Amino acid sequence: MGHSHEDLPPVTTEVHDNSWSANLETPAHAEDPDVVVEQAIDAVGKTTVGNHVNLVSHADHGHPETYLFDALAEAFGETISTEYVQQCGCGGHVTRVHREA
Repeated sequence: MGHSHEDLPPVTTEVHDNSWSANLETPAHAEDPDVVVEQAIDAVGKTTVGNHVNLVSHADHGHPETYLFDALAEAFGETISTEYVQQCGCGGHVTRVHREA
């Protein structure tokens, strides 16, 4: 712990006009679920309408429905749809977020 969120590089620095994946499985993400939520919101915000981002989250936090889905719904409302895709072989989770509007 003791990591500042500002010390962690952003998950992306560009707007994606295509579908893409955001890696939220690093050791820093494992230490702090708030970083996962913060960077997931940033990743969705940098995905253009009509595309999706696959949020790959760390296994340490459990199923993303328990901590991530509500935060995304609060941040984006009806402009997104969220779909749980699968648990990876390494234990992490893939959530697909479609930008609808």
